[in-house]
Amino acid sequence: MPTVFFGIIALIILLWLAQSYVKADPRWLAAVMKISGGIVALAAAAFLGVRGQFEIAVPLGLSGLGLLGWGPLKSTFGARSRKTPGQTSRVRSAFLEMELEHDSGAMRGRVLSGRYAGTPLDALDLSTLIGLLGEIDQESRSLLVAYLDRRAPRWREHTQGGASSGQGAAASTGKMTQEEAYEVLGLEPGASADEIGRAHRMLMKKLHPDQGGSTYLASRVNQAKDVLLRRHR
Repeated sequence: MPTVFFGIIALIILLWLAQSYVKADPRWLAAVMKISGGIVALAAAAFLGVRGQFEIAVPLGLSGLGLLGWGPLKSTFGARSRKTPGQTSRVRSAFLEMELEHDSGAMRGRVLSGRYAGTPLDALDLSTLIGLLGEIDQESRSLLVAYLDRRAPRWREHTQGGASSGQGAAASTGKMTQEEAYEVLGLEPGASADEIGRAHRMLMKKLHPDQGGSTYLASRVNQAKDVLLRRHR
């Protein structure tokens, strides 16, 4: 009788999952399957334990606890299901290459030309970076201002007059290609419209003024979204 009872429960769960599969988000479905598997495993372990079959019940119960995120198998299962590193957006100008991590909002950059070519921006002191503002093109200046706003929000207090000029949005130097658009949004070629929309929304949150955002970078993100969504119309 208990075997029939557990079989009916498993069948109900399978039918429910099958009915929800078509419209379910894959990540949500995976989480539901993991929880359902853990519950079924614990129920089966309890049944086998009552019958005295501890050599099967114990490992099965531990597996169920691991699926539910509990017990000694939690760390092993967590290692298998750990998220991959977050996406990174890249924007280039004639003078700089800038990267923005989607998850943390951290920004880092590298000089591409001139006497500091190949040098990470983090390796240059604040006065040197401010001095570069008057030596580079408008697009590069907008990128450098965005970086300075993240690294030292009060950096303008150290400037004189026009030293921080050009901190508004700069017009793009040319039409954005699809390859550049994928890099700006941190996506792989062939990304779906939903993936493009999600990446755009996440980046726009990170680029909000309250988060040290940049009008220029926000315009580039919007441009990248428009370029890629044309493929899906």
